[in-house]
Amino acid sequence: MNTFTDKEWGNGFTPPSLFDLKELDADQWAKAVKAAGMRGLILTCKHHDGFCLWPSAYTDYSVKNSPFRDGKGDVVREVSDACRRNGLKFGVYLSPWDRHEPTYGQGEAYNTFYKNQLTELLTNYGDIFAVWLDGACGEGKNGKVQQYDWQGYYAVVRKLQPDAVIAVSGPDVRWIGNEAGVCRKSEWSVVPARLSISEFVAAHSQKTDDRKFAKKKMNSMSLDLGSRKAIRGEEDLIWYPAEVDVSIRPGWFYHKNEDDKVKSLKKLFQIYLSAVGGNAALLLNVPPDTTGRIAAPDALALDALGRMLKREFPRNLLENAHVRATSELDDDHAATAALRSDDDYWQAAADDARPELVFDFGEVTAFDSLILQENIATGQQIEAFDVYIDRKNRWKKLGKYTVIGYKRICRFKKTWQAKRIRIVIRACRGKATLLRVQAFRRETV
Repeated sequence: MNTFTDKEWGNGFTPPSLFDLKELDADQWAKAVKAAGMRGLILTCKHHDGFCLWPSAYTDYSVKNSPFRDGKGDVVREVSDACRRNGLKFGVYLSPWDRHEPTYGQGEAYNTFYKNQLTELLTNYGDIFAVWLDGACGEGKNGKVQQYDWQGYYAVVRKLQPDAVIAVSGPDVRWIGNEAGVCRKSEWSVVPARLSISEFVAAHSQKTDDRKFAKKKMNSMSLDLGSRKAIRGEEDLIWYPAEVDVSIRPGWFYHKNEDDKVKSLKKLFQIYLSAVGGNAALLLNVPPDTTGRIAAPDALALDALGRMLKREFPRNLLENAHVRATSELDDDHAATAALRSDDDYWQAAADDARPELVFDFGEVTAFDSLILQENIATGQQIEAFDVYIDRKNRWKKLGKYTVIGYKRICRFKKTWQAKRIRIVIRACRGKATLLRVQAFRRETV
């Protein structure tokens, strides 16, 4: 609904008659998202104004009372179906804050209402890969604030979609802490358990429609969540990986006057490298316009990002390389496992305090980036590592890095020529693992 009022946050009083996506093309959305290299799409099914993009049985404030598809439309149905046709996973965002619903602020009555709507979304639209819960909690139209039943909401998700991750105000995926695309130098997936408490997340969530919040940077305390110093003295630790959420535009909803403010390819790629290449998931917001299509500037930006990623990481140059390590836990965890595309992985011996791996191309090869991945099924252990290449029978250091986690992209400022690459793990918690190591050289246009 905010798309039609040209606002970021609706007040819950806008008449449904204003909502009419005359040219809704959900396949265009899915194709645009997939062109960027994305693997899933999360739809904002209801924002803070309470307007529902599906014909909910629990409110009249929905598409069923709008001109869209003559009152018979269901945006959630069209988008979820389009995702499956185009090979994308589908997820839902359902705002707990509802500025329209009369029971908001009345305790159990509203919590039951919210669980009923959540049940509709989780039972009528196939497999759901993610449920995105916002921590925003303001006043309803009665002036009251609601006490959310977070544990009850989680229970509904676990029962109806047990494979779905519950993100942000949930126990599975952690918010990065800002909406500006700013990432930490060292992003740990193992953090203090208190960070997953929903009330803690809600306390740090946006409370008002203020653009300054989207530009908010991290404070010094939040820059370090998982180092040994940061977790010293914590009673409990949990696996709580981060997600970077940022919009392709200044706002989160479509505004025509922002058509010339879509993020540049350079900026989008920088965010990708920092987020995906820094052990975090990336959630890129793309708002459809008032016709029901992804606007041309946004679609072009997504396509350009996808093409750039294919150029940057075309073919793994280490595919046929030889590798040796200073140690291997056993034959099932040999260094060669880090070169394969299966679930096997290399693991260092327990007494190897400074593991090293040397990858031999077989001939001098040009490359400009490395991608390293730990076997996160056994945790996140590597704290620091260095990358070297052989130059005239001597090792030249290309860079020093911190954590790896699910993925670390090391992108060099120039193209290097070398026959061998050496990775030295300087600090580690327990036995180091590497699921995959890849090298690439970007293709020139």
